[in-house]
Amino acid sequence: MATPSQAALRSFVRRHTALEPVPDVPGMRLHVGDDVMALCRLVGRELGEPDPDLPYWGFAWAGGLAIARYLLDHPAEVAGRRVLDLAAGSGVCGIAALGVGAASVLAIDVDPLAEAAVGLNARANRVRIAFRRDDPLDGPPPACDVILAGDVCYEETMARRMVDWLRQAANDGVRVLVGDPGRTYLPADFERVATYRVRTSLELEDAEVKESAVLVVPAQASGQPSSGRRGHSSGERPTAA
Repeated sequence: MATPSQAALRSFVRRHTALEPVPDVPGMRLHVGDDVMALCRLVGRELGEPDPDLPYWGFAWAGGLAIARYLLDHPAEVAGRRVLDLAAGSGVCGIAALGVGAASVLAIDVDPLAEAAVGLNARANRVRIAFRRDDPLDGPPPACDVILAGDVCYEETMARRMVDWLRQAANDGVRVLVGDPGRTYLPADFERVATYRVRTSLELEDAEVKESAVLVVPAQASGQPSSGRRGHSSGERPTAA
């Protein structure tokens, strides 16, 4: 079955989500769902897929919320800079970046519904976000000054690819910020710069309020081995960003 048009996918997002304020990010609104599994079943029918990806785009996850809060408190991190919102989901990180003065934001995600959701959410917040539907991890990081990656270390295989790619970007001089609520595969050497308690949902997490960190990916000397993963988890969720 062919992927529906972006117009059809935007219509789907509007029908099955509600445009609501984001409690921890003043002034921001996002199209969010009520029930992650119910929305997943609807996605499967819309896309003609018996086993669709979970609707990462339909919720604001703890890692992305932490980055958004951090940018509100530290706008100089992105002001006047080219920003990449990696595994963008709803676009919460990129929208926050534009809200505090980023020169531009490119959102990247593999999900066609993420493209629809990011477009609608950007419009609702009166910003413009470029979007690329792609898995960029097999190539070099695109030209940018800052990469924002909200909650990307929840699954081992993806985390390994993601961390290697983010380290490459950091080694190239890109400022890389990761938002993470204590996932199992978060590397131990990432440098914590802030921690926030953000409101989420038992649909997504094991608690309605999660402590979520913002961390910087350090550049590594040539030949330096990557650090091992952290040996803990605070409730893995079934999504990224």
